[in-house]
Amino acid sequence: MTRREFSFALRLLALAAPVLLGATLGGCASSSPLAGVPGMALPANAPPPPATPGQYLPVHDIPPPRDAAVLDPAARDKLEKELLSARDRQVAGAKAAQRRSGGNGN
Repeated sequence: MTRREFSFALRLLALAAPVLLGATLGGCASSSPLAGVPGMALPANAPPPPATPGQYLPVHDIPPPRDAAVLDPAARDKLEKELLSARDRQVAGAKAAQRRSGGNGN
């Protein structure tokens, strides 16, 4: 390593150290051990902490089965055709409006 490369590495370290230290200490600022430090006290109008700690969300609870029946294939096909025709009408209406307004049709 040349002297110039060493100097560059030393400068880079000197600039990066405060940034890394600040990020490290900033992450600790919200942790509970610092809550008793006078500079880290809560404001006077802050609500008190809850008496019991929060509970975990019930991630394994599942909703009851649905009462609604599944569509039979004929009803599903009818509904799908209605949705496709509604989409086609909207596309046609949008293209017509674009032609009326002088758009290029892209």
